[in-house]
Amino acid sequence: MLETFSFLEMISAFIVLFAVIDIIGSIPIIISLKQKGKDVNATKATLISFALLIGFFYGGDLMLKLFNVDIGSFAVAGAVVIFLMSLEMILDIEIFKNQGPIKSATLVPLVFPLVAGAGAFTTLLSLRAQYQSINIIIALILNMGWVYFVIRMTDKVEKVLGTGGIYLVRKFFGIILLAISVKLFATNIKMLLGGM
Repeated sequence: MLETFSFLEMISAFIVLFAVIDIIGSIPIIISLKQKGKDVNATKATLISFALLIGFFYGGDLMLKLFNVDIGSFAVAGAVVIFLMSLEMILDIEIFKNQGPIKSATLVPLVFPLVAGAGAFTTLLSLRAQYQSINIIIALILNMGWVYFVIRMTDKVEKVLGTGGIYLVRKFFGIILLAISVKLFATNIKMLLGGM
């Protein structure tokens, strides 16, 4: 089956990934890492994140089959993860704690879990249940371009937006993410219940 490009699908996927990756919300973390003298390499972070995300996008299905899980069920689980992420953004609470053992700043926390984290992985596979792959990949490439730009220009972006601006952007996308998670849950739960 030939995949068709849809501008609306691509924009929709871009917004979902933009909200989930939330690189604007990560600006204070990136600045803090730089102040601590940790090396933050924008090119390396973007390329590794892209490789991980695209790998999971294509290999995720195989992993699901290994565990005998269909994409609809994964999308419902993904909707719950996105829902919790949106609550973090809206209510300023920490649900997902980063307590991993790796200490390198470019890889952890920048690549994982900030850019290519569980939320982004889940979202990519959840989007596959709704959109054509070509539209998701273009949306992902555009997001990676944005991630690279923000990491490179962290100090300037913070000056332009200000602390209040970053806070407002985070809240706005938290609400968008909440609505997306509800839609994703409702669509896929109907499909799962219908197939019973």
